Amino acid sequence: MRPTYSVKNEIFDPFAQESEVRAYCRRMPAVLDHAINAELWDENGNRYIDFLSACGAMNYGHNNRTLKAELIDFLQNDGVAAALDLHTVQKRKLLAAFRETVMRPRGLDYKIQFPGPTGTNAVEAAIKLSRKVTGRQSIVAFSNGFHGMTMGALALTGNQAARRAAGVPLPNVHRLPFEGYRDASAAELLRYETLVNDPSGGCDAPAAFIVETVQGEGGLNVASNAWLQSLAAVASRMGSLLIVDDIQAGCGRSGTFFSFERAGIRPDIVCLSKSISGYGLPMSLVLIKPDLDHWSPGEHNGTFRGNTLAFVTACAALSFWRQPSFVAGIEERSHIVSRWLHQISARNPEQLSHRGIGLMQGISFSDPDCARRVATRAFNNGILIETCGPRGEVLKIMPPLTIELEILSEGLDKLRYAVEREVSIHASAIAA
Repeated sequence: MRPTYSVKNEIFDPFAQESEVRAYCRRMPAVLDHAINAELWDENGNRYIDFLSACGAMNYGHNNRTLKAELIDFLQNDGVAAALDLHTVQKRKLLAAFRETVMRPRGLDYKIQFPGPTGTNAVEAAIKLSRKVTGRQSIVAFSNGFHGMTMGALALTGNQAARRAAGVPLPNVHRLPFEGYRDASAAELLRYETLVNDPSGGCDAPAAFIVETVQGEGGLNVASNAWLQSLAAVASRMGSLLIVDDIQAGCGRSGTFFSFERAGIRPDIVCLSKSISGYGLPMSLVLIKPDLDHWSPGEHNGTFRGNTLAFVTACAALSFWRQPSFVAGIEERSHIVSRWLHQISARNPEQLSHRGIGLMQGISFSDPDCARRVATRAFNNGILIETCGPRGEVLKIMPPLTIELEILSEGLDKLRYAVEREVSIHASAIAA
């Protein structure tokens, strides 16, 4: 195992220029220099296997050759990089590719809105539109949900530390338990519907329900198909919109392009960001059922909604979804990770349990400190990885969808050592 990495560059000194708000670099203090697919190297030549994927923004790996070639060609031909919402050739190509590659094969029909370039911009647009369409104010969000850091999205987010930083009340949100939260089931959805319909129930009908079908930051909690179907039915009966936040779980991360496909539901609004650009370039989309597109021109906008560089790489990334081998490759890698997690959890059932689906899976530790120590040990052995969950108790395995099988195996072997070493230390401490 390599020694713990220490950043010596004065630019990154804790008392230098960067704000105290920085987070990832505190836990993984390497000065990264270059990257190819699932491998990164720091300025000292140390190699890291990527089990982080920039929190799901690099599903197609770093510097994917196909995407990079399209981007370089666009730049060399003096393409228009920023175009607000003006028409461009690149936007036309992207809209056509999304229709033919994503929507038509799935029988979906959505209008596409380009909001600001981040996920939280997409969520803000979605909740604003749902209020405009329904004339209602409140939004139903779920325990352990994470939807962004701007004020509207933050109101929907469950994380207490993030909410506290707002410094003001975050109103107009009803919080319901996500499936499995303290054994919660669809019964809570039906109970809430009863309260809304009861003249003395004290609850007004919401404008929308917003949900992550797999909670990325909340601990890799997976909603069942039956629960999602119940949620969609309840929303429909109440005249409320169903918003699926697919910012982290979408673009193949959960196994299919959209995370909700497995449940057979059709949300009214879908939020996409992170890997929708394919190359780590800022971009987000809001998919809207055509009859709900009540926007007036310019009513919701953003200077960088026309990030044409992102349109170029997004269009190229969609070409992968026309290749059966690409889709099969996601399934193969997901099975490899699932088998590994089942094996390691079965050997330590008192301390470990398996979470997640697709290529957003992980291990929940009974002791959150163990999860954090494993992440540190793994980093020192050349793995970029993070923890999630309300107490940071879940070690989150999110490699690029394109990770080479031998590199995936190598990374899991290194991670196995880190987990088993920490579990052994923890067991010895308890025994003592």
